[in-house]
Amino acid sequence: GLLAILMGAVDLDARSVLFSVVDRLPFVNLDSGLNDRQEAILWELRMPRIALGAIVGAMLAVAGGSYQGSFRNPLADPYLLGAAAGAGLGGPLAFAYGEVLPSGPIDTLPLLAFIGGVAGVAATYAIGYSVKAGRTPVTLILAGVAVAAFLTAIQTYLQQRNAETLREVYGWILGRLSTVGWGEVWLVLPYVVVSTIVILLGARRLDVLSVGDDEAVTLGVDPSRVRLVMVLAATLGTAAVVAVSGLIGFVGIIVPHAVRIVFGSSYRVVLPLSVVFGATFLILADLLARTVASPAEIPIGVITAFFGAPFFAIVLRSSRGLGS
Repeated sequence: GLLAILMGAVDLDARSVLFSVVDRLPFVNLDSGLNDRQEAILWELRMPRIALGAIVGAMLAVAGGSYQGSFRNPLADPYLLGAAAGAGLGGPLAFAYGEVLPSGPIDTLPLLAFIGGVAGVAATYAIGYSVKAGRTPVTLILAGVAVAAFLTAIQTYLQQRNAETLREVYGWILGRLSTVGWGEVWLVLPYVVVSTIVILLGARRLDVLSVGDDEAVTLGVDPSRVRLVMVLAATLGTAAVVAVSGLIGFVGIIVPHAVRIVFGSSYRVVLPLSVVFGATFLILADLLARTVASPAEIPIGVITAFFGAPFFAIVLRSSRGLGS
């Protein structure tokens, strides 16, 4: 976190940053030595960006762990049931038709992305629960694939019809933290806090669910109810962070799986540590995104994919019997 504060197109001194932070405390008056431009860079650009990076990384990681536990699948991530496709449809809609839509206290882009993400998962559950074969994890995953394919087709059609917005759309889809401020931080924080608390409180039930649905029922746990609560909480938080950051992939796979390898498979350990390491991972990824090609920036989704895709391949090779 400290490196992310100090490094960038304009480097800041650690002592000056510390003094500036202390100077913000009540009844404290310190000269940080930073000029007005450096103060603006610190408090209006880097601090909110780092704060949002931590929030987004923590939410995606703990949501990924929740999905992996709910579906007993190490390759599951927060976008499994259509959240990404729904939010991805909301983005092009906002860029193409935002000017003609009624304005409100929330910008059109995050609002439509949030609605799209929630609607995508709702459609998946509606289809999955309508299948007579039962509300199994496989049924929900297949329904998610169908919903995602349909929403992606609509998204592609909109992009082709509004080619002048392609640059903005792809910039958002690849993930970005460069345009955020404190407003976005306070906008998503309540959703993330509530979602994370619900997920952490369900960790013990995910441990029970890991032995199988039939065994979980004999132990007094309703698998469908647990799965519904955990997925709803993860979806709410995921849709909120995607609405302001765009689609940042692989965090929900890399972090919980790495935590599981190092610290064990109990979700009472995996989920809280995923919060910590998810925040750390995305802060470091954002640091690389804005320093590797400085003063230009690489989309943060490119950085996470660069590390995530090989890790995903390793997990895929080491996984056995996922289809059984």
